[in-house]
Amino acid sequence: MSDTNTENQNNETNTEIVHESTLFAEPIYHYNGFKVTNSLLNSWLVVFIVLVVCVTLKRKIKTVPKGIQNAFEMIIETFLDLFDSVTGSRGRSLKYFPLVFSFFIFILLSNWMGLLPGVGSIGQVAAEGHEKVFIPYFRGGTADLNTTLALAIIGVVASHIFGVMAIGAWNYLNKFINIKAFLEIPKKILTEPTVLLVNPIKAFVCLIEMIGEFAKIISLSFRLFGNIFAGEVLLASMSALLAFGVPIPFMFLEVIVGIVQALIFSMLILSYLTMNTSEEAH
Repeated sequence: MSDTNTENQNNETNTEIVHESTLFAEPIYHYNGFKVTNSLLNSWLVVFIVLVVCVTLKRKIKTVPKGIQNAFEMIIETFLDLFDSVTGSRGRSLKYFPLVFSFFIFILLSNWMGLLPGVGSIGQVAAEGHEKVFIPYFRGGTADLNTTLALAIIGVVASHIFGVMAIGAWNYLNKFINIKAFLEIPKKILTEPTVLLVNPIKAFVCLIEMIGEFAKIISLSFRLFGNIFAGEVLLASMSALLAFGVPIPFMFLEVIVGIVQALIFSMLILSYLTMNTSEEAH
């Protein structure tokens, strides 16, 4: 019996702890059947940070800005000027600013959180079969496809809601299911026989628009997820080669990538809002 116990202890001691970058977010714990993953914890942390910063800044707002308030007002003014180049008017930019800028801040912080010390390296060891697997407590939220997919769905659905509010439900519906094109055929068939050919084509093009809406969700989610996840894998690979010095240039690159990807995502959402709230060109 003592030999068996000694052998088991030696096997446990010699068991290598596996730590790999996975496409899926690892679960940390379960609460009443709800799976809490490390990327979800990271997203909650980002939301908490944003809330704390917003409440703190709100209490210190003054009529004459100075210090950090002045810096934030400069940032907001810069973004409004950038938004104007897409929307074409300051009024529309101000209308969409809260939603689009919220996307930018959340995605930017989520991208950068994956670069902080401890994120991906502090966690717990869980047994899976005959090996032990290291599961980090935190993982960059945008390095999880579930998070980027949720952000893409929210952005695209919001663009449709704004579109219905801007041009009306009937006009907006005809952008995707062109009922008007079929209703015009009996009225114009005698004076314009070409409607028998042209109007069905218009209706078919509208169906393609519906497919394009799903393509928006796929492209938004996979673009953001792919760039951030690839960056984390690259940093992990460089750190495995040499922990000191080598990863620093790549970390700086990922900081830039985090800004660029957050800006691209938010500007695409703004362009969808602008297009969906505009009347169909004739």
